[in-house]
Amino acid sequence: MGLSLKGLSKTYFNPQNNQSMEVLQTLDLEVETGSFVSLIGPSGCGKSTICNLVAGIEVPDTGDILLNGEAIQGTLGNVGYMPQKDLLLPWRTLLENVLLGCEILHKDKRQAHIEAKEWLNQFGLSPFSEHYPHQLSGGMRQRGALLRTILFGKKTLLLDEPFGALDALTRQEMQRWLLSIWNRTRHTVLLITHDVDEAILLSDKVVVLSQRPARLIHEFNIPFSHPRDPDELLLSSVALDIKRQLLYLLIH
Repeated sequence: MGLSLKGLSKTYFNPQNNQSMEVLQTLDLEVETGSFVSLIGPSGCGKSTICNLVAGIEVPDTGDILLNGEAIQGTLGNVGYMPQKDLLLPWRTLLENVLLGCEILHKDKRQAHIEAKEWLNQFGLSPFSEHYPHQLSGGMRQRGALLRTILFGKKTLLLDEPFGALDALTRQEMQRWLLSIWNRTRHTVLLITHDVDEAILLSDKVVVLSQRPARLIHEFNIPFSHPRDPDELLLSSVALDIKRQLLYLLIH
């Protein structure tokens, strides 16, 4: 079971120039329950559109989106979705921001506060729970956004380039941190990224998409067990060979 995309197609129509743009072309993808899958592909090929379709924000022209065997296309609230920007509400504290999903789902307030504070501690954010977003570093904001996504209570997470705006050192720190969190929770994760090293480090499988309209051109199963040592893994001959192949596909 897990997340299945079957024959997805999507075309956008621009009424200003009366032209259509095909973004996805009969795309098939399987994300097994509890696995971590990364999508990489050229800029503008349709990766974020895939997230919007799975999240139910948009509806495919053709094809099916199945979650544990049930069709979910066009319906909201089936997965946790973290877009590129953290989207923390500036008038709410960090604690209030991470509780947003719990409020939407009308969870018990007392229990939600207890759970949120426990997670804030695990995320290393307890000392900053009463801070507002403008008082937090980029890495803290992203951790807060991911925590809010996790507390939404869904076992399948969509992460759309969550670390793309961070500096290189903070990005590496966040990758290691996300890896440790996933090893504990084992959510089903679909990650959109431009970073080949990030994809290899985090994933069980890396899927390469073509230029727009996006179609699947290759899948790489990453042959490393968990937990992983990032420094040792990324410098291994196996990882370097996978990286060479991924870069070749992206360039050509």
